[in-house]
Amino acid sequence: MALRQEYALAHSRFNDFLFAFVAEEKSGQNLTVLSAMSRLGLNPWGEASRLSKLSQDAASADLTAIFARLPKDDWQQDDIQSISGRLVTYLPDPNMKDDAPTEDSGPIGRLMPATDNRKLIFWIIFAAAIAVAIINQFKG
Repeated sequence: MALRQEYALAHSRFNDFLFAFVAEEKSGQNLTVLSAMSRLGLNPWGEASRLSKLSQDAASADLTAIFARLPKDDWQQDDIQSISGRLVTYLPDPNMKDDAPTEDSGPIGRLMPATDNRKLIFWIIFAAAIAVAIINQFKG
């Protein structure tokens, strides 16, 4: 059964940024920009769109502030500023067409209805954990 459009993860010009590696968590899982923003209840595509319109210095400062809000027990936050500086280089040119879903873009533009965001985050993390476990089985 195919997913309805509002539940589908379409290709986005922000994918390089959103799926970029941030750090390895203490649990051994990779933390990405997408997972970090989702954990904080942010719309990752909306934030990526907003950050892409800023200068690299301003975007890096904003991203540093976002990462600083993550629980310190999950990952080492020693060098957040340099991590943020590296990650903003993955943001697309702000002159490109903006395709980011936003909260006011209607049901087709949104990733999911706002009430289902926690379920989505759970299932994304669950699927990622299974994928990592399967990959580790093939490596070992």
